[in-house]
Amino acid sequence: MKRIVLPTDFSKNAWNAILYALSIFKGVECEFFIVNAYQVGSSDLATKMGRANDTRLFRLMKEQSERELKRVLEKIKEVNSNPKHSFKTMSVVDNLVNAVGKTVYNKEIDYIIMGTKGASGLKEVFMGSNTYKIINEIDFCPIIAVPEEFQAKDSIGAIVLATGYEHLFETYELNPLLKLAELFDSEIWVTYAGNPEEFTSQQLASKKAMEKKLKSVKHKFVEVEKGSSIHGAIQNTIAENKAVDMVAMINYGHGFFDKLTHEAVIKKVSFNTQVPFLVLHLFE
Repeated sequence: MKRIVLPTDFSKNAWNAILYALSIFKGVECEFFIVNAYQVGSSDLATKMGRANDTRLFRLMKEQSERELKRVLEKIKEVNSNPKHSFKTMSVVDNLVNAVGKTVYNKEIDYIIMGTKGASGLKEVFMGSNTYKIINEIDFCPIIAVPEEFQAKDSIGAIVLATGYEHLFETYELNPLLKLAELFDSEIWVTYAGNPEEFTSQQLASKKAMEKKLKSVKHKFVEVEKGSSIHGAIQNTIAENKAVDMVAMINYGHGFFDKLTHEAVIKKVSFNTQVPFLVLHLFE
């Protein structure tokens, strides 16, 4: 059984991510945890009236959260009668990162699937968004970020795994990707932006190790011209190939996504996440 967290703020893109999760895992026994987080800031007024206002506001927010979660569950039942799927709603008093992180830890979650807002560039997709915070701070669970306009499919074709071969991957680090590829008979395109003739000995060793790790699934190695931006080059590969239904990247720690967003903003390179984005994490 797969255990999947679906964070929601009751927006259109959160609902789209839920539909995506239900669709791709339609043939899999799943327990879904639909999580909404809310907070009430403590009042600056150190008075009885200030505390009473906080209590009243808390009660209203709690009721609204629970009411909206109930509506989401009703909407799911209208579109999904899959006997393999069960659902639990969770209204949590905390910030979203903590709420999702605790759920992942306590419920032994396999994937977090959530929506992204905007698809015009990395700045809009990640900067200041809940998705960015979760990717940056929850480094112990794979995350699938689903673009707002992406139409849910019940299969995954090719998966572009963007890598610089910086790391000798362990099988368990690639497992979330391998499990998806096995489930859908997807082909993994291991994509490098740059000239492979300039590989260091470490990169060569990493590529060789990757070949062994991917033996259980269909795969191929793709090299693309780096051009002015690594991520722009990879995005072009995705845009030019309709077979690609997902892009996967490895989160190498906080600096990785800072660099990714910085590059996109400075060079105004469109990342345009037209396909869901799987973020894997290192366990070093």
